[in-house]
Amino acid sequence: MLEKTYDAASVEPRIYETWEKAEAFKAGAGAKDGAPAFSIVIPPPNVNGSLHMGHALNNTLQDILIRWKRMQGFDTLWQPGTDHAGIALQIAVERQMAERQEPSRREIGREAFVKRAWTYKEEVGSAIINQLKRLGASCDWSRERFTMDEGLSEAVLKVFVELYDQGLIYKSKRLVNWDPKMETAISDLEVENIESDGHMWHFRYPLAGGETYEYVEKDEDGNVTLRETRDYISIATTRPETMLGDGAVAVHPDDERYKPIVGKLCEIPVGPKEQRRLIPIITDEYPDPEFGSGAVKITGAHDFNDYGVAQRNKIPMYRLMDTKGAMRSDGAPYVEEAAKAQAIIDGAEMTLNEVDLINIVPDDLRGLDRFEARQRVIEQITAEGLAVMVPSDHPEVSWMKGQATGWNAQGRAVLKPLGADDEAPAELPLVESKKIMQPFSDRSKVVIEPMLTDQWFVDAKTLAAPALKAVQEGDTKFVPENWDKTYYNWLNDIQPWCISRQLWWGHQIPVWYDEDGNEYCAHDEEEAIAKAGGKALTRDPDVLDTWFSSALWPFSTLGWPNKTPELERYYKTDVLITGFDIIFFWVARMMMQGLHFMDEVPFHTVYINSIVVDKNGKKMSKSIGNVLDPLDLIDGYGADATRFALASQEVQSRRTLRMSDQAAEGGQRFATKLWNAARFAEMNGCARVAGFDPASAKLTLNRWIATEMGRCITDVTAALDELRFNDASGAIYRFTWNTFCDWFLELAKPIFNGDDEAAKAETRATAAWAIDEILKVLHPFMPFLTEELWARLGEEGTKADGLLILASWPTQGVVDEDAAAEINWLVDLISEIRSVRAEMNVPAGAKVAIAVTGASEETRARLRTHESAILRLARAENVEVVEAAPAGSAQIIVGEATICLPLAGIIDLSAETARLAKEAAKLEGEISKIEKKLSNPKFLDKAPEEIVDGEREKVALGKEKLEKVQIAQKRLAEIG
Repeated sequence: MLEKTYDAASVEPRIYETWEKAEAFKAGAGAKDGAPAFSIVIPPPNVNGSLHMGHALNNTLQDILIRWKRMQGFDTLWQPGTDHAGIALQIAVERQMAERQEPSRREIGREAFVKRAWTYKEEVGSAIINQLKRLGASCDWSRERFTMDEGLSEAVLKVFVELYDQGLIYKSKRLVNWDPKMETAISDLEVENIESDGHMWHFRYPLAGGETYEYVEKDEDGNVTLRETRDYISIATTRPETMLGDGAVAVHPDDERYKPIVGKLCEIPVGPKEQRRLIPIITDEYPDPEFGSGAVKITGAHDFNDYGVAQRNKIPMYRLMDTKGAMRSDGAPYVEEAAKAQAIIDGAEMTLNEVDLINIVPDDLRGLDRFEARQRVIEQITAEGLAVMVPSDHPEVSWMKGQATGWNAQGRAVLKPLGADDEAPAELPLVESKKIMQPFSDRSKVVIEPMLTDQWFVDAKTLAAPALKAVQEGDTKFVPENWDKTYYNWLNDIQPWCISRQLWWGHQIPVWYDEDGNEYCAHDEEEAIAKAGGKALTRDPDVLDTWFSSALWPFSTLGWPNKTPELERYYKTDVLITGFDIIFFWVARMMMQGLHFMDEVPFHTVYINSIVVDKNGKKMSKSIGNVLDPLDLIDGYGADATRFALASQEVQSRRTLRMSDQAAEGGQRFATKLWNAARFAEMNGCARVAGFDPASAKLTLNRWIATEMGRCITDVTAALDELRFNDASGAIYRFTWNTFCDWFLELAKPIFNGDDEAAKAETRATAAWAIDEILKVLHPFMPFLTEELWARLGEEGTKADGLLILASWPTQGVVDEDAAAEINWLVDLISEIRSVRAEMNVPAGAKVAIAVTGASEETRARLRTHESAILRLARAENVEVVEAAPAGSAQIIVGEATICLPLAGIIDLSAETARLAKEAAKLEGEISKIEKKLSNPKFLDKAPEEIVDGEREKVALGKEKLEKVQIAQKRLAEIG
């Protein structure tokens, strides 16, 4: 006998152990002879990571598909594994070493540190896998891979060498995101742009030789609003320290204000006056004439936009900082280095590498942290009188008595302090306080510095062409399909892929150098030495970006470069489920590498799952404190409840999924509903009957539930075929909760309690059969509960034939349209009556007469057949067929008949009218308020997408409620 309550905490680990002992997850388990393959590769989580809500959703969806296909008899493989996590794991190891007061990485050396990292990996590596198991993930754990295991390392080595030999991997000096704390290049995905308090400083760049020009501003009609003679051009910057590396000032070619000085030279307003550098004023499409002064400084070695301008216009790019983000201290004195830079302006030609050797940081700023250098630069320029000055009452500046006449980023004085009684100066430096988007490393949490460095790159443009064509021609499709536009945009504008990282943990780049700097790419040092003619060699210290190894994941995990049976059987894989944020970083790169090395796309479908946000539609953030831990939800409500809450809300047309404790609680209520229904059936003698076929059932009720069960199976199957997870879970939810529990079992009670033994036996067998079918269809979504019931419900009857996980997926059997029509008519009739009672506030204990007009002979027969059920379930005192509707009746249409409920003497019509009017007015006011907000362009532009979506949902929900109130108002009016 089933326990009174379902205990997920004790059941789930026991069931998972049962599956593992039975090897139910292994590739091919449960497959029919000659069955086609169905394979999915797991997006490998970081080996030192923890399960988060994104993981929970992504892996739930994968597991649903794998369990479903396994039950359909496919030869399934869900290939698991973990990623070595590059910078994340190295940071974690160094943090642990510091906490344990062990020698630092650099103190113990590379070899010892790598060994230490492997030890850490072994300590923590099973945590994320165990968490996935708690979720119910049915991966083939016997095939678990790691991006740095021996086989995958061999694949990485082969790919690098072949791409190098084909000229598709090369070393180059380009601008990258640089992490000054970890001293490495990082990918865009590892950069988090955070809105921060910042400042915009405005400075003057004097024209060379004291030259002047007429500066003219005009309004939209061409009228002159300002005319003055200037000997400077002004720029604005949020990073004054980078002015030291300016190579030019750019203006838009259509900007009439600056045409007189295009091609002339201006002076960078910082550094020793005697060696002040001159730079050209150029034109480029990048500057926006409407923003600021319309002129922008071009610092190609420290800004991504400036880098493009510098490349287009052959502007020299000067690197100002070292790997730690401090101002460079190498090279000759500034006077010599500045002369080299000036020689370029005078026509001398230098290579990019030669320019990079020039250190144009003034001697007094060398070695300073970049932010300290910023303060010094601001102070020096302001003291020299080259800050743009504005009246002290200008809205963009502030002055406080007793503090100072100018300010820097940290609020420090840049001019002399003022006394408490001093008057505000007539003018102040123009320093705008504003919010800026500042790039931070999401690993080390320091501000990222765009930096011109030597790195290894992949010729992504060449590899991207086949990857683009494959999606355009339908070899791989995106679901939802609109994500293919994101894919096209990225690949059409693709830049070289930086694959090197200045770390010690990872795949070390297989390139060696001789003492002259010649490079030799080889599979191992012995081969490199042979290529070098026996010379002594030094290996490149850099390691590969983790995305390089994970780009090979769909085929390297199957044994490539060896031609294994698994590779032949399971490549290409079927569905990749992942987030939109790694379409470029992972999906596109897997497409490139799969096509290049396998001559075949790595998957035929890419499903982009939603972003999990909190219940209010906000992105989960530790700083906000709204992060939900899936392990907490599993502890509190069970894995099944958590999975069902996620799957039921995964809608293709929505970009976000709102998750909350309440959602998981809803999943738990559903689990409880099914458990209680199974227990009720068990208590009423419903037990599995060997060989029972519902097609043999005689009772209309039983043929109806068999037909509706078949429809549910068809709906769920069709929805999963189209990856409509919410529709699939919704179909099984509605059938289980409403059709089976609320209606079938309720209508079956009189039979269970009656004297007709044949009817009783048939209904018991049908109920047990229907529960089995529910368990099969629900299993991919709620595997633990269903497996437990599958086994436990055999205690009183025929035992289940094996584990549910390996049972066959059901198909529609019985189709009895007449039985379905009759019982569905009864369900509609009772449901409509209940709705009217609820709308009209009819007291729960009050019995209402039912008068039916316009009834056909078929409806009359149904009323007679099901009269007892109608009286009991609709709380009616009688059912009567009449010629005309009684006065004071609420009327509803069911089929061709009109159902009349005389309510005039049962409810207070005037009180209900007032209540409904008040409710309608309240809803109309709330809807109007939100619609006004949604019609405001400023709100739509500034509010996060999830907030806008939330407001739209509120409007939709409000209108739905209002419609119900209005229907009730109409019915009341008809009664009155």
